[in-house]
Amino acid sequence: MLRLLTKIDYLLREALVGLKRGGWMNWAAVSTVTVLLFLFGISLQASWQLDKLLNQFGSQLEVSVYLETGVQSKDLQPFVQALPDAIEVTPVTKEEAWNTLTREMGLSDIKGATEQLNGNPLVDELKVKANSPEAVPVLAEKLKQLQGVDAVQYVDEAVQRIAQLNQGLNWLSLVITGILSLTAIAVITTTIRLIVMARRREIEVMQLVGATSAWIYLPFILQGLTLGLIGALISWGLIRAVQHFLEELLLQQPEFIQFLTSGMQLTPRETILLPLALLGLGGSVGLLGSLLAVRRFALR
Repeated sequence: MLRLLTKIDYLLREALVGLKRGGWMNWAAVSTVTVLLFLFGISLQASWQLDKLLNQFGSQLEVSVYLETGVQSKDLQPFVQALPDAIEVTPVTKEEAWNTLTREMGLSDIKGATEQLNGNPLVDELKVKANSPEAVPVLAEKLKQLQGVDAVQYVDEAVQRIAQLNQGLNWLSLVITGILSLTAIAVITTTIRLIVMARRREIEVMQLVGATSAWIYLPFILQGLTLGLIGALISWGLIRAVQHFLEELLLQQPEFIQFLTSGMQLTPRETILLPLALLGLGGSVGLLGSLLAVRRFALR
């Protein structure tokens, strides 16, 4: 146990010595990784928020179900509510629809208008909300097959646009993640390679006394891992600062608070997952970058 602790202490001290000798190269690596991970974190958070907003917009696109003459909305409501894609069903009687229509048209004599048309010409209606934008067309087809339904209407093009935009955002987030990861790996690789070259005489001495390649280059790998983690922590702090700034800005715009906060606020799970993702990506690119840097020297 003591021997293991001694080895760990040696590796940590060597990694710290390497970081101190790196000087401005370490700062360049950390600052670059910080910027890259900051952009990654912002894009990831924005992707989550926009995804929730799109789902919110999609679920608010109601499917209007017009019933046949004589069929009451309250009789058909339980069957529609039982459909798996329907999350909310609001019955609208023809009397309610007629009152709303005449009020919107500015007719003050509702009774007179009704008599001129020989009664209420409207039919009962059901307003159905889907659980996702993709479920709207499927739900509409199921509603058309119900007995007593005369017509089903919904904004088909808007639903398709929302679904396409949602898919496009997911692909864009994936591409950004890939590009930023490759760039971060390249920066870490260059930095560690320069540090190794600066200490090449010490490495030659260690090789002459019989030290293994793993024992020689493990401190450099720890340096790369440390650079990645430091960049992740700084980027998380910057993201939190931006979040706080936006929250303060929204407090000055009370008319938008309820709409924006309900659609863009992160869940507790996402609040924990975001820093973990930054630490995971930062540690991964730091580790991979340092491995690529020392691989060339270790194979000599």
